[in-house]
Order: sequence, then structure tokens, then C-alpha cells
Amino acid sequence: MSLTSREDPTVPVLYLIACGAPPAAELLSHPEAVPGLQSDGWTVCVLCTPSGERFLDPAAVSVATGYPVRVEPRRPGEADVLPPPDALLVAPVTFNTVNKWALGISDTLALGILNEYLGAGLPIAATVWAKPELQKHPAFDAHAQTLFEAGVRFIQPEDDDPRFPWGQLRAALAELLGE
Repeated sequence: MSLTSREDPTVPVLYLIACGAPPAAELLSHPEAVPGLQSDGWTVCVLCTPSGERFLDPAAVSVATGYPVRVEPRRPGEADVLPPPDALLVAPVTFNTVNKWALGISDTLALGILNEYLGAGLPIAATVWAKPELQKHPAFDAHAQTLFEAGVRFIQPEDDDPRFPWGQLRAALAELLGE
């Protein structure tokens, strides 16, 4: 079996892209995050921004998912260790990533993947985790709107709920895939 083939082609692959914000620390500990996604039938592969990597234990995530956490691009000619995705979940997505993503900037592996698969039309769900002051920045709303119009499904936490909406994201993925 090559590194790019799937162990079970009937199991959908989800790229969970984590940016540098506290919810990234919950990938394994929150029952609705990686464990819940796996119980929904996903093969979960985690990629993260360099800032996102600081919030998680890459070795523990690799053990839980069966795949290495990708932060850096692979070398030329190197096989990809991750199977191709069927959908993407950006959880959490930060102010910085929303703005760069909308502009097509690919200065990290995570942004390159997001740009590529947005262009490919794959289902993408995301939840912004940014201070209210940053979300009021004049560039932010326009960039989030650009991504929304391109097909990104943004999930907002329930009114006044300070917790990250892992359960809502799981439900949104099922809807995006027509399940």
C-alpha cells in the first residue's frame, strides 16, 4: 500500500485544520472534537498553522488519528502521508487566517491546503475564534463574506455560549455531505 492510498476507501477523510487559538487544545479532550468526528465515521487528519501547533500535543494527536500532524509542506518528490480529503473543517479559524485565506495567501501549509480545496469545491465548515474587537475590523467582515460566497459554511456558537461549538460543526459537516 502506498502512503497516499486509503486503508478503507469507504470511510470519508476529514482534514481538521487548527489555527492558533485555545479551542485547538480541545482536539482530543472534547468528546465532540476528534473523538466525536471519528465516531461519526470520519478518518480525521489534523493539519495546523505554526501557531496552532503550540496549542496541541502533536504526538498524542498522531496516536489518536493514526496520521502525523502536518504543519510544514512536504519536500519536493516526497509522498504525502495523508489521504486526500472529502471535506475540511477549520476549527478554530482565526482572524489572521480568515483574512489571508480570503486573499488567497498560501504562506503556510494550512493556508495552501485551504486555498487549494476551496478552489476544488470541497465541503468546508469553519468556526471563527477571534476577539470581538478583531471581528469588528473593517477587513474582517468583507473577507469572511468572500469565503462564505465561495462556499465556506461558517458556524457560530449559540447565543452567549462561550464554548467552542464542536457539536454544531459535526452537524454542519453531516449537512454539507447530505447525510
